[in-house]
This record gives sequence, structure tokens and C-alpha cells, in this order.
Amino acid sequence: MATLERITHIPHIVSVVKGEVVYSESKRPTIQRLPQIFWRSASPWREANLWAVERATNRDTSLKTVSSNMNCLLHYANFLEAKGLEWFTFPLRKADRCLVQYRGTLIQERDSGKIMPSTASEYMRNAVSFYRWVLSNGLLDSAAPLWRDKAVYIRFFDAVGFERTVVRLTTDLSIPNRTHPGLRLEDGLLPVSAEDRDALLDFAKTNSSQELYRMLALGFFTGMRLGSICDLKIQTLENAVEDPVAKGLFCINIGPGATPAVQTKFGVTGRIWIPKSLLDDLLEYAGSLRRSKRQAKAPVENKELVFLTVFGNPYGAKDSEQSSAINTEMVTFRRKGTQAGIKVSKTFHFHQSRCTFATELATIALSTTDPINAIALVRDALLHKNEATSLKYIKFVTVTPAKQAAANEFMRAFMGVKNAGKT
Repeated sequence: MATLERITHIPHIVSVVKGEVVYSESKRPTIQRLPQIFWRSASPWREANLWAVERATNRDTSLKTVSSNMNCLLHYANFLEAKGLEWFTFPLRKADRCLVQYRGTLIQERDSGKIMPSTASEYMRNAVSFYRWVLSNGLLDSAAPLWRDKAVYIRFFDAVGFERTVVRLTTDLSIPNRTHPGLRLEDGLLPVSAEDRDALLDFAKTNSSQELYRMLALGFFTGMRLGSICDLKIQTLENAVEDPVAKGLFCINIGPGATPAVQTKFGVTGRIWIPKSLLDDLLEYAGSLRRSKRQAKAPVENKELVFLTVFGNPYGAKDSEQSSAINTEMVTFRRKGTQAGIKVSKTFHFHQSRCTFATELATIALSTTDPINAIALVRDALLHKNEATSLKYIKFVTVTPAKQAAANEFMRAFMGVKNAGKT
């Protein structure tokens, strides 16, 4: 399968001097961790990689956005290899074109629940964006049209109440983002119950690595995202201070404005609550022989990370909320948990630990204060960029008791009819 590698790109100027090609270093800044796609044969996808280079050197596009684009294109590259297609396969018969086949595969994966509707839409959108760039640069000459453009008119009201209309260019290949009905929390995931949380942690403590167990504990009891957990520093834990109004809870500073800086989504800086028992356990682990061996293999810039792989590498990539190492461990964890009879482990995702923490916090907040203050509490504890995300948890907690009451009532009614039928 195709892979995504990150390289250090040093810009060069190519010129011809006396009939020979000469490369000289450019004054443009070096790009660290530039994403590049390589095929199964280890040969580079030159056109896609050039697209990434051009976007990364454009000041209007951040490296994080380029990484997201290339991650989406990696999915397309794997599809091409699985189907035995070339990326420039555009015969006259529409059904045989690679982009049309890819669209059909994405819709199947969406309908089967393998990927989220928003993910299917984004994969297709990024593939089309890549081909637009290819066509604009004359890198593809196809007799058949790749798609049919169409204009979509979007009406909205501006801040002062006037109706406006914007025209958006789309294609007949676009996949509508048809979200599932019902209230969905962050990333479309739902929390697990307190009983399932405890079962997962107990199982992880004895059947997974010490690192995965502690990362899950951080997710369940602090609500931190995986990207922040992977970038957590020892000094961050050592700088923890006890909350003056909540005994037993300590506060740690994370974000680009913290000292030391810890990665957060959208670059938000704030304070995270952490129970004293969990903080003590992490500090003890930080000084353990197991971690010291990993630290000895780590480069200088990574030695202060709390969590390191057995090779001394960070668990997560810089400026990323993903971790291939944790994803691999989670696959094994789900398989073992399912075999052990823990039903929730079959579909459990790491980010559900954050949803679970937020839901429990919202439940506690609503039992002690009004909804407005509850929203503010959830927002501050989870470092949400805006209150709309926090409001989802408040709504979820508010609606859940009504659903439970309805379920109990329907069950009693059904049991009554069932018993009546027996007599």
C-alpha cells in the first residue's frame, strides 16, 4: 500500500550553466516535515508531491492544511493501487474513469458506516482539488472530460439582515455531506458509560502497554485530545498547581502559550484539570526505568516528552491529532477486549474518552448550576474554540434522561402486553 512520509525540504534553484544542470540553495526557508506520498514500489507520486511542495511554499496555506490534503490523497492512492488503476486513467467510458470509480467506493464506505459522511465528502473534494491543480499546470492531457462543473447558488443573511447570494463552483463528482440524524458530539462519536469506562481501563492496565493505559486514563479523566497527550512534557506535570477551590484536582497549562508549549487543536492555550492520583502516577512513570530506557534513545528535542515509543520516538506527529503508533495499539486492544467479552471495546475509539469526560462533566455541572454556567465550565475544561461545541454536550446530557425514561416506559408496556398474551 502507499505510504505518507515526512521529509525536510530544502528549496533549491535549478539553472543550466554551460549545458549542465546546476542546483543551488534558495534563500526560501526550509520546510520541516513536508508530507510526501510514495507508492507501494517505493517510487514517489511526483505530481502529488509537487502539489504539496507548491502549497507548502504558498504563504496562504499552512503546513497543517497541506498535511490534511495529503492524508486525504493517500486514501485515494491506496484505492488506485487496490484497483490496479493509474491516476491518469480517464477513458471515454465514464464508468471506467478512476475518479468516478473512487466516488462510488467512497459512497459505499459511507453507507456501510466505514467512514463518516463528512470524511467521504472531504476525500472527494481533495482529489478534485488535486486534479484541478494538475490541469492548470498542464500535467495531464485527457481526451475525455474529468468531470462536469456546475454552479451552486447559496443564499444567506448577513450581519445586518440583508439577503446575500454567493456562487460556489462544484462538480458532478462531489459527494453531499449527508449527516446521520440525531445529536452527535465531537468527531461524530458518542461517550461510553462509567461502567464501560472502568472496564476498559481495568482491561488496558493488564492487557496493553503502560503507555496506552495512561493515555486512556488522561483522556477519560482530563478530556485532553490525543495530540495534546502525545506532546505532554514532564515539566508540564511538574508545574501543576492545586486548584484552590477544588481539592484533589490540579491544573496544568497546555497550548502554544504555555511553558513548555504543548500542542492543542486550533492553538488554544488554557488550563486542564487533572486528578492528584493520576498526576502522581504519571510523575512516577516519568522517573521509571522503562521510560528512562526510551528517553536514552530519543533525540534531544524529544527527551522531555512524557510518552515515548520503544524506539525513543514521539507517539504523535507535530501539529497532528493522529498517532499511527496508538492506532496500531488500539487495533490490538479492541481485538483482545472483544475476545475477553468486553462488548464496548469492539467499536471503541480513543477520542471517545474525551467525549465521556465531557459528558460526565456536563452532567455534574447541570446538577449544580444553570445551563449558561455549565456551558462555560465545559468550554474552559475542554479548551473548546467556541461555545457551540460545548452546547452539544449540554443538549446531549439534557436529552439523555428523556430517552432513558421513554425506553423504560416502552419496555414496561411491552412486558405488560407480553405477559397478558401468556394468560
